[in-house]
Amino acid sequence: MALLATDAIVLHAFDYLESSRILRLVTREGGVRSALAKGARRSSRRFGSAVDLFAQGSAQLYAKPGRDLDTLSGFDVVVSRPLLAADLGRFAGASAIAELTLRFGRDEADAGLFDAVAGALDALVAAPPEAATTATLGAAWRIVAELGFAPTTDVCAECHAPLEPEATVMFSHRAGGALCARCGRLAPAGRKLPADARDALRHFVAGDPFVPLDDASARAHQRLLREFLAEHLTDGRPLRALELWEEQRW
Repeated sequence: MALLATDAIVLHAFDYLESSRILRLVTREGGVRSALAKGARRSSRRFGSAVDLFAQGSAQLYAKPGRDLDTLSGFDVVVSRPLLAADLGRFAGASAIAELTLRFGRDEADAGLFDAVAGALDALVAAPPEAATTATLGAAWRIVAELGFAPTTDVCAECHAPLEPEATVMFSHRAGGALCARCGRLAPAGRKLPADARDALRHFVAGDPFVPLDDASARAHQRLLREFLAEHLTDGRPLRALELWEEQRW
């Protein structure tokens, strides 16, 4: 049984039997993991706030070869983020980020993904309630980029020709981003992306969560994200938390 000591964030938790909890974690050294916190329901002494959603700290995990469930032996909490549970908009955004990470992250070291998730949750904590949607958009696109599917915004996704910054372009989910005028005419499907929307997307992918958007623009960006995920990161199952975040106005 190997010991893995790593930075970790709790992204999902549920009860197991009468006294334990199973935690779904994103970790710096082991990627996405599932861990059994034995006795966590019976007593709070051993794990304390480590079993709270979105808590971050140093975890000690025992892993057996060939098994998908680790055993959590300790968790020293550094950041607890209680504000995410106190506001529905922030909680919906954080849940969507957690779902995206757990569904498509891998069980291997990925410091970039871990840092993107930590930054996303911190940005949601810092965002005023009215900015929770744009903070989630920025976080989601950054995680998509860390997973290897960053959309192109400044060059054509097909022919790689540079795009004029102020141009309205065709955005093709299948091609993986913005298209020049010639390739846009040949694309079987896509949506027009005005210059300001492309600039916002550029900032989101680069990791800037605080892009000012009005409500209509935010909704358009949510649709763009959903369609892009359906093209590149679908596994046939709906993303329930992402759907709820998009459908509701908090």
